This record gives sequence, structure tokens and C-alpha cells, in this order.
Amino acid sequence: MNQQTSRDLLNDLAGRQVVDERGDKVGTITDVYFDQETNALEWYAVSTGLFGTKTSFVPVANSSWDDEGNVIVGHDKATIKDAPRVEPDGDLSEDEERELYAFYGYNYAPPSGRPVEQATTAKPRAAADDAATTVRSEEELTVDKHRQERGRVKLRKWVETDQVQLTVPIEREVVRVTRQPATGETRTAGDLDDDDQEIVLSEEVVDVRKRVVAKERVGLQVEKETEQVPVDETVRKERVEVDGDVDTSETQR
Repeated sequence: MNQQTSRDLLNDLAGRQVVDERGDKVGTITDVYFDQETNALEWYAVSTGLFGTKTSFVPVANSSWDDEGNVIVGHDKATIKDAPRVEPDGDLSEDEERELYAFYGYNYAPPSGRPVEQATTAKPRAAADDAATTVRSEEELTVDKHRQERGRVKLRKWVETDQVQLTVPIEREVVRVTRQPATGETRTAGDLDDDDQEIVLSEEVVDVRKRVVAKERVGLQVEKETEQVPVDETVRKERVEVDGDVDTSETQR
């Protein structure tokens, strides 16, 4: 496959949806990786995770296309999301490729032009024995929190009218007639005349004035309280069982 063909293949694959064999959506292809020796297509770089913020590497082996143009890969969604984290920097080191192939159950072949085939045997326990392995995965809950509006509180002030009744003591002047004998005064008949005497009386009058007096300061203060909220969710687990003759005395690791 020449460079122009590789570039055309990248343009054709980038942005396509990746689904597993059950039809579950895995993510979107953001890049493809080729073997440096043979220039054969080996890896899909797929955006996964919440909002596509992570990149997972999926082997091209055993992949196919569906009628809608989606790429069907040979591993389920949970397995792909648990794959080792590798930086999508445009090149995979031998250690990174070896780790990825081991995770997906493939034999790793160093750059030599030889194709990489799916592993049929694992690390031998003895010279005549073969060991088969599989990856058991399970879902784990990741609980995040975000802040949203709970409600609004307004501090509102208005004016209302009250009727106030008070009793105020006031003073007023009154006239009391006093009489006492006029001794030692002698007047003649010709001294009789009319006479008017006037006294000015006063009294207190209630003057009502109003003034504004600050009574108290009212404010709103936000405090935080913690409440334990139960989270009830279902998770899926893969189980592994063996059919056939098994040495049950072997210690489980």
C-alpha cells in the first residue's frame, strides 16, 4: 500500500462510527495507524469516553463494515474502553504495540514485515501444556457531580401603613374666681365706674412630626449543607466458566 493509498484510506475512515459485534456504539475514528514495514493498516484510533475526550486503540484485525458504513470491530465496547491508555501522537512504540496486542489477545510481531496473527496459545506452563486466556471485564460506576440552579430567593422591601394611637398629656390654663374681703380701702360714691380686666389664657397643643429611624439590617446569606443522596444503578459483569475436564485442585490466582 503506497503513501497515497494510505492517505486516501485515512480520509475515508476518519469520522466513521465504530460499533462492536452487538451493535453498541464504541466511538468515532479519529486516526489510523499503519505498520512501518509493510504499510498495512493495523490500528484504529477511536474517540471514546464522555464527550469523546479519550482515545482508545482498536486492532483492525477481524473488523468489517455494516450496510450503513460503520466499522464493526471484533471486540466489545467494555473491553475497548479498558484498553491501555496510549497517547495518539502519530506513532506507536514497540512497547506500546506489545502492550496493546497482549491486552487484545494477539501475538506481537516486531517490525519485520510479518503479519500479526491472533494468539491461539498463551505463555506455556509446561513443555506439553498450552494455556488459554481471556479478559474478563466488568462495568464500574463513575459518579460525577455538576451544579444546577435549585431555586431563587429575593429580598424584597415594601411600605405598609399602621395606625398608631398614643395618649399625650397637655396643659391648659383655666380661670378660677377668688374672692376675699377688701379691707382698708374706702371709696366714695363718685368713685364707682365700669372696669374690664382681661387675662390671656394659654394651652399646649400636640404637634405631630414623623422621622425615619433605621431599626434593623436584613440580609441573605448562602450556606452549604451536605445531604447523602443514594445512587442506584445496574452494572454488568463478565463471568468466565470452563466446560470440560478441569483440574479443580489448581489454586485460583
